[in-house]
Amino acid sequence: MGVAVPLILLTVLTAGAMLFTPPRARAWSTLLALMLAPALLAASVWDVAAFVSLRDRPLLLTVLVAGAGAVVVMGARVFHRHPEWIALAAAAALPFRVPISVDGSVSNLLLPLYLVIAAAAVSYAAPRIFGDEPVDVRERRPHLLEWLLAATLVLYAAQAVGSLDQDTAVEHVVFFYVPFALLFAQLARIEWTLDLAGRVLAVLVALALAFAAVGFVEYATRHLLLNPKVIASNQVESYFRVNSLFFDPNIYGRFLAIVMLGVATVLLWGTRRRTLIISGLVIAVLWAGLVLTLSQSSFAALLVGLAVLGGLRWSVRKAALGVTAAVACGVVLVLAVPGHLGVSLSDKDGANATTSGRYDLVAGGVRLAADRPLRGYGSGGFSRAYRRAEDGSAERAVSASHTTPVTVAAEQGVGGLLLYVALIVTALVTLLRGASGSPLRAAIGASFVAIVVHSLSYSAFLEDPLTWVLLAGGLAAALATRVGDGDDAAAPV
Repeated sequence: MGVAVPLILLTVLTAGAMLFTPPRARAWSTLLALMLAPALLAASVWDVAAFVSLRDRPLLLTVLVAGAGAVVVMGARVFHRHPEWIALAAAAALPFRVPISVDGSVSNLLLPLYLVIAAAAVSYAAPRIFGDEPVDVRERRPHLLEWLLAATLVLYAAQAVGSLDQDTAVEHVVFFYVPFALLFAQLARIEWTLDLAGRVLAVLVALALAFAAVGFVEYATRHLLLNPKVIASNQVESYFRVNSLFFDPNIYGRFLAIVMLGVATVLLWGTRRRTLIISGLVIAVLWAGLVLTLSQSSFAALLVGLAVLGGLRWSVRKAALGVTAAVACGVVLVLAVPGHLGVSLSDKDGANATTSGRYDLVAGGVRLAADRPLRGYGSGGFSRAYRRAEDGSAERAVSASHTTPVTVAAEQGVGGLLLYVALIVTALVTLLRGASGSPLRAAIGASFVAIVVHSLSYSAFLEDPLTWVLLAGGLAAALATRVGDGDDAAAPV
Protein backbone atom coordinates (compact mmCIF):
# COMPACT_ATOMS: atom_id res chain seq x y z
CA MET A 1 0.00 0.00 0.00
CA GLY A 2 2.94 2.34 0.63
CA VAL A 3 1.81 5.92 0.87
CA ALA A 4 -1.59 5.23 -0.66
CA VAL A 5 -3.56 5.47 2.60
CA PRO A 6 -2.18 8.86 3.72
CA LEU A 7 -2.46 10.03 0.11
CA ILE A 8 -6.16 9.19 0.06
CA LEU A 9 -6.61 10.85 3.47
CA LEU A 10 -4.92 13.97 2.14
CA THR A 11 -7.26 14.22 -0.84
CA VAL A 12 -10.32 13.55 1.35
CA LEU A 13 -9.29 16.42 3.61
CA THR A 14 -8.77 18.62 0.56
CA ALA A 15 -12.20 17.65 -0.71
CA GLY A 16 -13.60 18.71 2.65
CA ALA A 17 -11.96 22.09 2.25
CA MET A 18 -14.06 22.55 -0.90
CA LEU A 19 -17.30 20.82 0.10
CA PHE A 20 -17.99 21.17 3.84
CA THR A 21 -20.60 23.79 4.67
CA PRO A 22 -19.96 24.18 8.44
CA PRO A 23 -17.15 26.79 8.53
CA ARG A 24 -15.25 25.08 11.35
CA ALA A 25 -15.29 21.71 9.58
CA ARG A 26 -14.06 23.34 6.39
CA ALA A 27 -11.39 25.21 8.33
CA TRP A 28 -10.10 22.04 10.01
CA SER A 29 -10.00 20.22 6.67
CA THR A 30 -8.07 23.09 5.13
CA LEU A 31 -5.54 23.28 7.95
CA LEU A 32 -5.00 19.52 8.21
CA ALA A 33 -4.54 19.18 4.44
CA LEU A 34 -2.06 22.04 4.54
CA MET A 35 -0.03 20.26 7.23
CA LEU A 36 -0.30 16.73 5.86
CA ALA A 37 0.85 17.57 2.33
CA PRO A 38 4.44 18.60 3.22
CA ALA A 39 4.65 15.80 5.78
CA LEU A 40 3.70 13.23 3.16
CA LEU A 41 6.18 14.72 0.70
CA ALA A 42 8.97 14.61 3.29
CA ALA A 43 8.18 10.97 4.06
CA SER A 44 8.28 10.01 0.39
CA VAL A 45 11.66 11.69 -0.24
CA TRP A 46 13.20 11.03 3.19
CA ASP A 47 15.96 8.81 1.80
CA VAL A 48 16.45 10.64 -1.49
CA ALA A 49 20.00 11.97 -1.78
CA ALA A 50 18.93 15.57 -2.34
CA PHE A 51 16.73 15.60 0.76
CA VAL A 52 19.30 13.74 2.85
CA SER A 53 21.75 16.52 2.04
CA LEU A 54 19.26 19.05 3.37
CA ARG A 55 18.53 16.95 6.48
CA ASP A 56 22.23 16.91 7.24
CA ARG A 57 22.12 20.69 7.57
CA PRO A 58 19.64 21.16 10.42
CA LEU A 59 20.43 24.86 10.88
CA LEU A 60 19.74 25.62 7.23
CA LEU A 61 16.55 23.53 7.33
CA THR A 62 15.38 25.33 10.48
CA VAL A 63 16.04 28.74 8.94
CA LEU A 64 14.16 27.82 5.76
CA VAL A 65 11.15 26.47 7.65
CA ALA A 66 11.07 29.44 10.04
CA GLY A 67 11.37 31.91 7.18
CA ALA A 68 8.58 30.26 5.22
CA GLY A 69 6.41 30.19 8.36
CA ALA A 70 6.95 33.89 8.98
CA VAL A 71 5.99 34.74 5.40
CA VAL A 72 2.85 32.60 5.66
CA VAL A 73 1.77 34.19 8.95
CA MET A 74 2.29 37.73 7.65
CA GLY A 75 0.52 36.90 4.42
CA ALA A 76 -2.39 35.35 6.31
CA ARG A 77 -2.86 38.51 8.36
CA VAL A 78 -2.98 40.60 5.18
CA PHE A 79 -5.33 38.22 3.36
CA HIS A 80 -7.67 38.08 6.36
CA ARG A 81 -8.16 41.85 6.10
CA HIS A 82 -8.16 41.93 2.29
CA PRO A 83 -9.38 38.58 0.86
CA GLU A 84 -9.38 39.95 -2.69
CA TRP A 85 -5.60 40.34 -2.48
CA ILE A 86 -5.34 36.54 -2.63
CA ALA A 87 -6.27 36.75 -6.31
CA LEU A 88 -3.68 39.47 -6.97
CA ALA A 89 -0.93 37.62 -5.12
CA ALA A 90 -1.75 34.35 -6.87
CA ALA A 91 -1.66 36.06 -10.26
CA ALA A 92 1.73 37.59 -9.47
CA ALA A 93 3.14 34.22 -8.34
CA LEU A 94 1.58 31.96 -10.99
CA PRO A 95 4.43 31.81 -13.53
CA PHE A 96 7.43 31.63 -11.23
CA ARG A 97 9.19 28.31 -10.79
CA VAL A 98 12.22 28.53 -8.55
CA PRO A 99 15.11 26.16 -9.34
CA ILE A 100 16.16 24.47 -6.10
CA SER A 101 19.59 22.84 -6.23
CA VAL A 102 20.55 20.44 -3.47
CA ASP A 103 23.48 18.06 -3.81
CA GLY A 104 23.54 18.38 -7.58
CA SER A 105 19.80 17.75 -8.04
CA VAL A 106 17.61 20.55 -9.42
CA SER A 107 13.84 20.79 -9.05
CA ASN A 108 11.72 23.63 -10.40
CA LEU A 109 9.05 24.40 -7.83
CA LEU A 110 6.25 26.95 -7.66
CA LEU A 111 7.54 28.13 -4.29
CA PRO A 112 6.12 31.69 -4.41
CA LEU A 113 2.68 30.32 -5.29
CA TYR A 114 2.87 27.69 -2.54
CA LEU A 115 3.53 30.45 0.01
CA VAL A 116 0.53 32.41 -1.27
CA ILE A 117 -1.66 29.30 -1.05
CA ALA A 118 -0.50 28.50 2.48
CA ALA A 119 -1.12 32.07 3.62
CA ALA A 120 -4.57 32.10 2.02
CA ALA A 121 -5.48 28.77 3.66
CA VAL A 122 -4.31 29.94 7.09
CA SER A 123 -6.16 33.24 6.68
CA TYR A 124 -9.38 31.26 6.34
CA ALA A 125 -8.76 28.42 8.80
CA ALA A 126 -7.08 30.09 11.77
CA PRO A 127 -9.81 32.65 12.65
CA ARG A 128 -12.52 29.96 12.46
CA ILE A 129 -10.62 27.50 14.63
CA PHE A 130 -8.68 29.62 17.09
CA GLY A 131 -10.22 33.08 16.77
CA ASP A 132 -13.58 34.76 17.17
CA GLU A 133 -14.65 34.52 13.53
CA PRO A 134 -18.40 33.69 13.32
CA VAL A 135 -18.92 30.00 12.63
CA ASP A 136 -22.70 29.83 12.89
CA VAL A 137 -23.24 31.02 9.31
CA ARG A 138 -22.83 28.07 6.96
CA GLU A 139 -20.90 28.22 3.73
CA ARG A 140 -22.90 28.03 0.50
CA ARG A 141 -23.82 24.60 -0.76
CA PRO A 142 -21.13 23.13 -3.02
CA HIS A 143 -21.66 23.31 -6.76
CA LEU A 144 -21.58 20.22 -8.98
CA LEU A 145 -18.26 21.44 -10.38
CA GLU A 146 -16.76 21.34 -6.89
CA TRP A 147 -18.09 17.83 -6.30
CA LEU A 148 -16.47 16.66 -9.54
CA LEU A 149 -13.15 18.29 -8.71
CA ALA A 150 -13.17 16.67 -5.28
CA ALA A 151 -14.06 13.28 -6.78
CA THR A 152 -11.21 13.66 -9.29
CA LEU A 153 -8.71 14.23 -6.47
CA VAL A 154 -9.89 11.29 -4.37
CA LEU A 155 -10.07 8.91 -7.34
CA TYR A 156 -6.54 9.86 -8.41
CA ALA A 157 -5.22 9.11 -4.93
CA ALA A 158 -7.20 5.86 -4.69
CA GLN A 159 -5.80 4.68 -8.00
CA ALA A 160 -2.28 5.24 -6.74
CA VAL A 161 -2.81 1.88 -5.00
CA GLY A 162 -0.98 -0.63 -7.17
CA SER A 163 0.32 2.08 -9.51
CA LEU A 164 3.49 1.39 -11.45
CA ASP A 165 4.86 4.68 -10.16
CA GLN A 166 3.53 5.77 -6.77
CA ASP A 167 6.27 8.39 -6.42
CA THR A 168 4.92 10.28 -9.44
CA ALA A 169 1.39 10.02 -8.08
CA VAL A 170 2.54 11.50 -4.75
CA GLU A 171 4.33 14.33 -6.56
CA HIS A 172 1.25 15.18 -8.61
CA VAL A 173 -1.01 15.19 -5.54
CA VAL A 174 1.35 17.13 -3.28
CA PHE A 175 2.80 19.59 -5.79
CA PHE A 176 -0.27 20.17 -7.96
CA TYR A 177 -3.70 18.86 -7.02
CA VAL A 178 -3.85 19.55 -3.29
CA PRO A 179 -2.30 23.04 -3.21
CA PHE A 180 -4.22 24.16 -6.29
CA ALA A 181 -7.47 22.80 -4.85
CA LEU A 182 -6.86 24.73 -1.62
CA LEU A 183 -6.26 27.85 -3.72
CA PHE A 184 -9.47 27.14 -5.65
CA ALA A 185 -11.42 26.90 -2.39
CA GLN A 186 -10.28 30.35 -1.33
CA LEU A 187 -10.62 32.03 -4.72
CA ALA A 188 -14.15 30.66 -5.19
CA ARG A 189 -15.20 32.51 -2.00
CA ILE A 190 -14.04 35.89 -3.30
CA GLU A 191 -16.44 38.36 -4.89
CA TRP A 192 -15.06 38.51 -8.43
CA THR A 193 -15.98 41.99 -9.60
CA LEU A 194 -14.96 43.55 -12.90
CA ASP A 195 -12.63 45.85 -10.97
CA LEU A 196 -10.82 42.95 -9.31
CA ALA A 197 -10.56 41.09 -12.61
CA GLY A 198 -9.10 44.21 -14.21
CA ARG A 199 -6.41 44.44 -11.52
CA VAL A 200 -5.58 40.75 -11.90
CA LEU A 201 -5.32 41.21 -15.67
CA ALA A 202 -3.05 44.22 -15.18
CA VAL A 203 -0.69 42.08 -13.09
CA LEU A 204 -0.68 39.32 -15.70
CA VAL A 205 -0.11 41.78 -18.55
CA ALA A 206 2.86 43.35 -16.76
CA LEU A 207 4.37 39.89 -16.24
CA ALA A 208 3.64 38.81 -19.81
CA LEU A 209 5.31 41.92 -21.24
CA ALA A 210 8.36 41.35 -19.06
CA PHE A 211 8.56 37.68 -20.12
CA ALA A 212 8.17 38.68 -23.76
CA ALA A 213 11.05 41.13 -23.39
CA VAL A 214 13.22 38.32 -22.02
CA GLY A 215 12.14 36.16 -24.96
CA PHE A 216 13.12 38.87 -27.44
CA VAL A 217 16.57 39.07 -25.86
CA GLU A 218 16.92 35.28 -26.00
CA TYR A 219 16.02 35.25 -29.68
CA ALA A 220 18.34 38.15 -30.51
CA THR A 221 21.29 36.60 -28.67
CA ARG A 222 20.41 32.97 -29.54
CA HIS A 223 20.93 32.12 -25.88
CA LEU A 224 18.35 30.57 -23.56
CA LEU A 225 18.44 31.16 -19.83
CA LEU A 226 16.74 27.92 -18.74
CA ASN A 227 16.06 24.29 -19.69
CA PRO A 228 19.02 22.32 -21.09
CA LYS A 229 16.68 20.16 -23.23
CA VAL A 230 15.40 23.14 -25.20
CA ILE A 231 18.94 24.51 -25.45
CA ALA A 232 20.14 21.21 -26.89
CA SER A 233 17.20 21.06 -29.30
CA ASN A 234 17.94 24.55 -30.61
CA GLN A 235 21.51 23.48 -31.38
CA VAL A 236 20.46 20.69 -33.74
CA GLU A 237 17.29 22.09 -35.28
CA SER A 238 17.00 24.66 -38.06
CA TYR A 239 14.70 26.80 -35.93
CA PHE A 240 15.18 28.58 -32.58
CA ARG A 241 12.52 28.45 -29.85
CA VAL A 242 12.46 30.75 -26.85
CA ASN A 243 11.02 29.95 -23.45
CA SER A 244 11.76 33.19 -21.55
CA LEU A 245 11.84 32.42 -17.80
CA PHE A 246 9.68 29.32 -18.23
CA PHE A 247 11.19 25.86 -18.52
CA ASP A 248 9.12 24.94 -21.57
CA PRO A 249 8.20 26.98 -24.68
CA ASN A 250 4.70 25.44 -24.65
CA ILE A 251 3.94 26.50 -21.08
CA TYR A 252 5.32 29.96 -21.87
CA GLY A 253 3.14 30.04 -24.99
CA ARG A 254 0.08 28.94 -23.01
CA PHE A 255 0.61 31.75 -20.51
CA LEU A 256 0.94 34.34 -23.28
CA ALA A 257 -2.18 32.99 -25.03
CA ILE A 258 -4.29 33.23 -21.86
CA VAL A 259 -3.15 36.80 -21.18
CA MET A 260 -3.83 37.74 -24.81
CA LEU A 261 -7.39 36.43 -24.47
CA GLY A 262 -7.88 38.64 -21.43
CA VAL A 263 -6.61 41.69 -23.31
CA ALA A 264 -8.69 40.73 -26.36
CA THR A 265 -11.78 40.79 -24.12
CA VAL A 266 -10.98 44.37 -23.15
CA LEU A 267 -10.55 45.16 -26.84
CA LEU A 268 -13.89 43.59 -27.83
CA TRP A 269 -15.99 45.00 -24.99
CA GLY A 270 -14.13 48.29 -24.52
CA THR A 271 -15.47 51.66 -25.55
CA ARG A 272 -12.69 54.07 -24.63
CA ARG A 273 -10.30 54.92 -27.44
CA ARG A 274 -7.22 55.01 -25.21
CA THR A 275 -8.06 51.59 -23.80
CA LEU A 276 -8.51 50.15 -27.30
CA ILE A 277 -5.19 51.53 -28.53
CA ILE A 278 -3.26 50.24 -25.52
CA SER A 279 -4.95 46.83 -25.76
CA GLY A 280 -4.06 46.56 -29.45
CA LEU A 281 -0.42 47.40 -28.78
CA VAL A 282 -0.19 44.89 -25.94
CA ILE A 283 -1.66 42.14 -28.11
CA ALA A 284 0.83 42.96 -30.89
CA VAL A 285 3.80 42.67 -28.51
CA LEU A 286 2.55 39.45 -26.92
CA TRP A 287 1.80 37.96 -30.34
CA ALA A 288 5.40 38.60 -31.35
CA GLY A 289 6.49 36.85 -28.18
CA LEU A 290 4.18 33.91 -28.88
CA VAL A 291 5.48 33.51 -32.44
CA LEU A 292 9.02 33.03 -31.13
CA THR A 293 7.91 30.04 -29.02
CA LEU A 294 6.88 28.10 -32.15
CA SER A 295 4.29 26.43 -29.89
CA GLN A 296 1.65 25.00 -32.21
CA SER A 297 -0.53 23.99 -29.28
CA SER A 298 -0.49 27.58 -28.00
CA PHE A 299 -1.45 28.95 -31.43
CA ALA A 300 -4.38 26.55 -31.59
CA ALA A 301 -5.46 27.40 -28.04
CA LEU A 302 -5.37 31.12 -28.80
CA LEU A 303 -7.35 30.81 -32.02
CA VAL A 304 -10.06 28.66 -30.42
CA GLY A 305 -10.22 31.02 -27.44
CA LEU A 306 -10.65 33.99 -29.79
CA ALA A 307 -13.43 32.15 -31.60
CA VAL A 308 -15.22 31.61 -28.27
CA LEU A 309 -14.84 35.30 -27.45
CA GLY A 310 -16.22 36.21 -30.88
CA GLY A 311 -19.19 33.94 -30.36
CA LEU A 312 -19.94 35.40 -26.95
CA ARG A 313 -19.51 39.00 -28.12
CA TRP A 314 -21.44 38.81 -31.37
CA SER A 315 -22.84 35.53 -32.68
CA VAL A 316 -22.06 31.88 -32.07
CA ARG A 317 -23.16 31.13 -35.63
CA LYS A 318 -20.76 33.65 -37.15
CA ALA A 319 -17.92 32.45 -34.94
CA ALA A 320 -18.60 28.83 -35.96
CA LEU A 321 -18.61 29.82 -39.63
CA GLY A 322 -15.31 31.64 -39.17
CA VAL A 323 -13.70 28.66 -37.46
CA THR A 324 -15.01 26.32 -40.16
CA ALA A 325 -13.61 28.57 -42.88
CA ALA A 326 -10.23 28.77 -41.15
CA VAL A 327 -10.07 24.98 -40.74
CA ALA A 328 -11.08 24.47 -44.36
CA CYS A 329 -8.33 26.84 -45.54
CA GLY A 330 -5.82 24.99 -43.38
CA VAL A 331 -6.86 21.62 -44.79
CA VAL A 332 -6.58 22.95 -48.35
CA LEU A 333 -3.09 24.30 -47.70
CA VAL A 334 -1.95 21.03 -46.11
CA LEU A 335 -3.27 19.02 -49.05
CA ALA A 336 -1.94 21.44 -51.68
CA VAL A 337 1.58 22.19 -50.40
CA PRO A 338 2.37 19.84 -47.51
CA GLY A 339 6.12 19.96 -48.12
CA HIS A 340 6.32 23.74 -47.76
CA LEU A 341 4.48 23.54 -44.45
CA GLY A 342 6.61 20.70 -43.09
CA VAL A 343 3.54 18.46 -42.92
CA SER A 344 3.58 14.78 -43.85
CA LEU A 345 0.82 12.42 -42.79
CA SER A 346 1.40 9.73 -45.40
CA ASP A 347 3.14 7.36 -43.01
CA LYS A 348 4.01 6.85 -39.33
CA ASP A 349 7.41 8.54 -39.56
CA GLY A 350 5.92 11.55 -41.29
CA ALA A 351 3.13 11.82 -38.73
CA ASN A 352 5.67 11.66 -35.91
CA ALA A 353 7.84 14.35 -37.49
CA THR A 354 4.83 16.59 -38.07
CA THR A 355 3.52 16.19 -34.51
CA SER A 356 6.92 16.26 -32.76
CA GLY A 357 6.64 12.63 -31.72
CA ARG A 358 3.10 12.91 -30.37
CA TYR A 359 1.72 10.38 -32.84
CA ASP A 360 3.70 7.55 -31.22
CA LEU A 361 2.83 8.76 -27.72
CA VAL A 362 -0.89 8.98 -28.39
CA ALA A 363 -0.98 5.67 -30.26
CA GLY A 364 0.94 4.00 -27.44
CA GLY A 365 -1.35 5.56 -24.85
CA VAL A 366 -4.44 4.31 -26.67
CA ARG A 367 -2.99 0.79 -26.72
CA LEU A 368 -2.29 1.01 -22.98
CA ALA A 369 -5.88 2.11 -22.33
CA ALA A 370 -7.18 -0.77 -24.45
CA ASP A 371 -5.01 -3.29 -22.55
CA ARG A 372 -6.47 -2.27 -19.17
CA PRO A 373 -9.76 -0.51 -19.91
CA LEU A 374 -11.20 -0.78 -16.39
CA ARG A 375 -8.36 -0.33 -13.93
CA GLY A 376 -5.66 1.35 -15.99
CA TYR A 377 -2.01 1.34 -14.97
CA GLY A 378 -2.52 3.49 -11.91
CA SER A 379 -2.11 7.18 -11.23
CA GLY A 380 1.25 8.47 -12.44
CA GLY A 381 2.05 5.17 -14.15
CA PHE A 382 1.93 6.24 -17.81
CA SER A 383 5.65 6.70 -18.33
CA ARG A 384 6.69 3.32 -16.95
CA ALA A 385 3.82 1.50 -18.63
CA TYR A 386 4.65 3.11 -21.96
CA ARG A 387 8.33 2.30 -21.62
CA ARG A 388 7.58 -1.34 -20.83
CA ALA A 389 5.00 -1.79 -23.57
CA GLU A 390 6.90 0.05 -26.30
CA ASP A 391 10.43 -0.97 -25.31
CA GLY A 392 11.25 2.72 -25.04
CA SER A 393 14.39 4.11 -23.53
CA ALA A 394 14.47 6.36 -20.49
CA GLU A 395 15.35 9.25 -22.79
CA ARG A 396 12.22 8.75 -24.90
CA ALA A 397 9.89 8.24 -21.99
CA VAL A 398 7.72 11.12 -20.90
CA SER A 399 5.41 11.64 -17.96
CA ALA A 400 2.27 11.76 -20.10
CA SER A 401 0.95 11.15 -23.61
CA HIS A 402 0.78 14.91 -24.24
CA THR A 403 -2.97 14.37 -24.63
CA THR A 404 -4.81 14.60 -21.32
CA PRO A 405 -7.76 12.26 -22.04
CA VAL A 406 -5.38 9.58 -23.36
CA THR A 407 -3.21 9.83 -20.25
CA VAL A 408 -6.28 9.67 -18.02
CA ALA A 409 -7.64 6.63 -19.87
CA ALA A 410 -4.30 4.80 -19.72
CA GLU A 411 -3.73 5.52 -16.03
CA GLN A 412 -7.25 5.51 -14.58
CA GLY A 413 -9.34 3.47 -16.98
CA VAL A 414 -12.92 4.08 -18.05
CA GLY A 415 -13.98 5.42 -14.65
CA GLY A 416 -11.33 8.12 -14.64
CA LEU A 417 -12.07 9.03 -18.27
CA LEU A 418 -15.80 9.38 -17.62
CA LEU A 419 -15.10 11.58 -14.60
CA TYR A 420 -12.72 13.72 -16.70
CA VAL A 421 -15.39 14.15 -19.40
CA ALA A 422 -18.03 15.01 -16.80
CA LEU A 423 -15.69 17.60 -15.29
CA ILE A 424 -14.99 19.21 -18.67
CA VAL A 425 -18.65 19.33 -19.69
CA THR A 426 -19.78 20.71 -16.33
CA ALA A 427 -17.06 23.33 -16.35
CA LEU A 428 -17.92 24.45 -19.88
CA VAL A 429 -21.64 24.71 -19.07
CA THR A 430 -20.96 26.56 -15.82
CA LEU A 431 -18.49 29.03 -17.29
CA LEU A 432 -20.09 29.70 -20.69
CA ARG A 433 -23.86 29.59 -20.06
CA GLY A 434 -25.06 33.18 -19.89
CA ALA A 435 -21.52 34.55 -20.29
CA SER A 436 -22.31 36.62 -23.38
CA GLY A 437 -23.55 39.51 -21.25
CA SER A 438 -20.46 39.65 -19.06
CA PRO A 439 -16.94 40.48 -20.27
CA LEU A 440 -15.53 38.98 -17.07
CA ARG A 441 -17.23 35.63 -17.58
CA ALA A 442 -16.50 35.68 -21.32
CA ALA A 443 -12.78 36.13 -20.70
CA ILE A 444 -12.70 33.33 -18.12
CA GLY A 445 -14.76 30.98 -20.27
CA ALA A 446 -12.67 31.56 -23.40
CA SER A 447 -9.45 31.14 -21.43
CA PHE A 448 -10.63 27.87 -19.94
CA VAL A 449 -11.55 26.56 -23.39
CA ALA A 450 -8.07 27.55 -24.56
CA ILE A 451 -6.45 25.54 -21.75
CA VAL A 452 -8.60 22.51 -22.58
CA VAL A 453 -7.52 22.74 -26.22
CA HIS A 454 -3.88 23.18 -25.22
CA SER A 455 -4.07 20.15 -22.92
CA LEU A 456 -5.22 18.00 -25.85
CA SER A 457 -1.82 18.36 -27.48
CA TYR A 458 0.42 19.13 -24.51
CA SER A 459 -1.29 17.70 -21.41
CA ALA A 460 -0.90 19.64 -18.09
CA PHE A 461 -4.59 20.26 -17.34
CA LEU A 462 -5.17 20.05 -13.59
CA GLU A 463 -1.39 20.27 -13.15
CA ASP A 464 -1.58 23.92 -14.26
CA PRO A 465 -2.61 26.42 -11.55
CA LEU A 466 -4.17 28.59 -14.26
CA THR A 467 -6.87 25.94 -14.71
CA TRP A 468 -7.88 26.09 -11.05
CA VAL A 469 -7.79 29.89 -10.93
CA LEU A 470 -10.05 30.15 -13.98
CA LEU A 471 -12.46 27.56 -12.58
CA ALA A 472 -12.64 29.35 -9.23
CA GLY A 473 -13.14 32.80 -10.73
CA GLY A 474 -15.61 31.51 -13.33
CA LEU A 475 -17.66 29.61 -10.75
CA ALA A 476 -17.80 32.59 -8.38
CA ALA A 477 -18.82 34.92 -11.21
CA ALA A 478 -21.45 32.47 -12.50
CA LEU A 479 -23.00 32.03 -9.04
CA ALA A 480 -23.01 35.79 -8.49
CA THR A 481 -24.75 36.33 -11.84
CA ARG A 482 -27.32 33.69 -10.93
CA VAL A 483 -28.39 35.61 -7.82
CA GLY A 484 -28.27 38.96 -9.60
CA ASP A 485 -25.04 40.29 -8.08
CA GLY A 486 -22.69 39.77 -10.97
CA ASP A 487 -24.28 41.65 -13.87
CA ASP A 488 -21.41 43.65 -15.28
CA ALA A 489 -22.56 43.73 -18.89
CA ALA A 490 -22.89 47.48 -18.94
CA ALA A 491 -19.72 48.21 -17.02
CA PRO A 492 -17.24 50.37 -18.95
CA VAL A 493 -13.92 48.77 -19.88
